Amino acid sequence: MKNTLSSGCVRREGAPGPPAGVGARRAGYRRTVRASRLVSLLLLLQTRGRMTAAELSEALEVSIRTVYRDVESLGAAGVPVYAERGPAGGYRLLDGYRTRLTGLTAGEAEALFLAGVPGPASELGLGSVLTTAELKLRAALPSDLADRGGRIRQRFHLDAPSWFREPEPTPHLAALAGAVWEDRRIRVRYQRWQQPREVTRTLDPLGVVLKAGRWYLVAAADGQVRTYRVGAILDLTVLDEPADRPPGFDLADCWQEHTERYERSVYRAEARVRMTVAALARTVHLFPPAMSRAAREAAGAPDADGWLVTTVPIESVRHGHVEMLKLGAQVEVLAPAELRELVAGTAHALAALYPPIPVAGEPVADAGPAADGERPAGTAARTSDARGGPGAAAGPPRAPVRR
Repeated sequence: MKNTLSSGCVRREGAPGPPAGVGARRAGYRRTVRASRLVSLLLLLQTRGRMTAAELSEALEVSIRTVYRDVESLGAAGVPVYAERGPAGGYRLLDGYRTRLTGLTAGEAEALFLAGVPGPASELGLGSVLTTAELKLRAALPSDLADRGGRIRQRFHLDAPSWFREPEPTPHLAALAGAVWEDRRIRVRYQRWQQPREVTRTLDPLGVVLKAGRWYLVAAADGQVRTYRVGAILDLTVLDEPADRPPGFDLADCWQEHTERYERSVYRAEARVRMTVAALARTVHLFPPAMSRAAREAAGAPDADGWLVTTVPIESVRHGHVEMLKLGAQVEVLAPAELRELVAGTAHALAALYPPIPVAGEPVADAGPAADGERPAGTAARTSDARGGPGAAAGPPRAPVRR
């Protein structure tokens, strides 16, 4: 999968802040917002080190003038924050200064404990680090907040892997995460679907993503961003070279753009189908989201028998064959002809394996003519029952509708 670096991979401008209140509530609201912003500014300087006024302005989503006022307020409150001039200047805290974890609300404490995901952290090689961090957090928090953190852990659990899928071995994930964190270039031997199956690449790792229980590497090479499945990395070497990280790169935005582009590009063909209203509803659970969404958006009005015509995006004829079989006798492929023949062949083979069982007292009627003359050329409506017989058309059997 290939993805070029674009504006979606760069951090976007912050949204405007919330509207102010009115009257006495307005003053109280402003004091609360400003106090929260001062704490955020302090923690930013503590965690990131030196930052310019422009960087603080972007991170806090306020004007540079507001940053100047907030820095002055911190200094007046006794916080040792200093301004350094020059190209490499900015604001920083006095070396060694740390603020304690005080002022956390109950909800914030609960969120901190809920954010820890033991499974992925262990895969990244951070299991023991996470445990130690939680112990330190519990020790720093007031007893009532620490108890709330433990309580929420007993009531909420995040299970990242999807259903019915074995965990994919990722022996190089911990080393890869270290290279990402330290901005080190890597060389990988990678297994792919195309020929040659094994390739060697030198990459600038930008981030790792856990998607539906599988880990992916987002990396840059030759000015482009590509995505690699970590489980397909056969060998990995961390090089003694700095990685070239694009300025302003934002992993979450880039991944979102990549997944949207991939969903659009993977469906290179379309199938014209006739299906029941019930089958259209089932596509939400049986089809990939992009396929189901497109089918529902393109669906025409149902006829008197509850059948409608729609267009479904497919990756290929064989992919469409697999997807259409999920709907059984509630779908008829109208086009392309190759897909219709493939589904018809499977239907005939299944019919040979499973002879029809008549249902006493319940006649089986034909589905009727296709809507708006959509039946493919060379086929005609059946004039006998669903099993064929005299007068049956030479084309594939129609899906019966029980009345």
